Amino acid sequence: MDYVKEGDEYKFADEATSDIRVCFRQIGEQPEWFPCHSSVLSVGSSYFAGLLGRSDIRSNKCVEVECPRVEYDHYVKVLKLMYLRWETIVESFDSVKSALGVLRASTSLKCRLIIAGCVAYLESASWDEKEEEEILQLAQNLGPEAEPLLVRLQAPSESAVKKVFISAIRFATSMESSFAPFFDDLKTSAQEQIDFMLHDGDDPSIVMMDEGIRSVLREGLTKLLSTFITGVDLLASEFDQSPEQAEKRILRSLVDIDWITNVLTRIEMMTEFVSGWLETSDHVISVVQDKKYSSGLWAVKVKLIEVTGKALDAVGYGSVILPSASRARLLKAWLPYIRMTKCCLDDGKTKDEAFPQMDADLCQNIESAMVSMILALPSGDQSDILSEWMLKADQFRYPDLTEAFEMWCYRSKTAVRRLKARTDNGGNCISL
Repeated sequence: MDYVKEGDEYKFADEATSDIRVCFRQIGEQPEWFPCHSSVLSVGSSYFAGLLGRSDIRSNKCVEVECPRVEYDHYVKVLKLMYLRWETIVESFDSVKSALGVLRASTSLKCRLIIAGCVAYLESASWDEKEEEEILQLAQNLGPEAEPLLVRLQAPSESAVKKVFISAIRFATSMESSFAPFFDDLKTSAQEQIDFMLHDGDDPSIVMMDEGIRSVLREGLTKLLSTFITGVDLLASEFDQSPEQAEKRILRSLVDIDWITNVLTRIEMMTEFVSGWLETSDHVISVVQDKKYSSGLWAVKVKLIEVTGKALDAVGYGSVILPSASRARLLKAWLPYIRMTKCCLDDGKTKDEAFPQMDADLCQNIESAMVSMILALPSGDQSDILSEWMLKADQFRYPDLTEAFEMWCYRSKTAVRRLKARTDNGGNCISL
């Protein structure tokens, strides 16, 4: 940017060469007069150029300008900046706060060159949220000169958001393998920002879901499940070497899976998770319930229940539709594991208050989901699950499936009555 500066020939506050005095008047304050040069003021400020054209100003050789008390220092700095070259103006700022103050003052005094210097500095500086709001407010009133600021402030395009979101998914699901020391921190940050971008509260989601994003999420889910199963398969050998490290590895995978279930729930993709979790259930349970880990892996065992609770909740309340055989398989796999683990956790707590526990809300949600799932199964599957539950009800107080049992009894009696009525009326018998 090439500007001609009249002030190159003069120095600010030079009494020997000045031909005008400027005062920024504040109510209740003693006025301070600054020796200036009318040629510099006229070139640097269209506001001063207009004042200096008045005969009374020319004869008095004095200019008084009303100034808000809080802006006084910024107005004085604007006077000084009129004597500097363009590049020196930009270099004179040491903070966004000072540049904003000068921008307000130079806007009021209509100093085009200084406004441009403020914009150039602010465009290259980092802002906090409060400063950004102020910059936006000022930029909207500046016109074309504020374009560099508005470019930074404008909302990103849909394609730009999609590009960043997909990259975040790849890091959040460890598709971008890395051994860099900061990788785990970046992964955690990516997960947090994905949650933020999908936030469905008062603020709108900035991500428009399409098949491209869904495809990457499926790939990420597959990666997380694969990493988890690999950890389960290696558990026996790693546990012998370092039980604590082996547990941490499995737990880290489960935390990632738990996170992605929250994402999938928001975008109605839980079917993919439930199907994948169902396929791994029998193998995972068989490994974790090995006698080798009977007195350990409690954090992992609790986290398994938390993740499974997401699947049970999705199926139990209809957000994921599965065939009855798959629903029965999911229940029959996890019900014995959950009731046994809950009993062990309760026993452990009686000996150690710090022993891992299932959250009360988690217990209630799983119990309710199981009741809902049982009542939606064919009567034969219902009877299998309930009879097995009652056989061990004296040993395990959780989950309480009394509601499902009572409903099964009522429905069974109604079905028998219905069948008898059809038989008595000479109708065709329907096998139940």
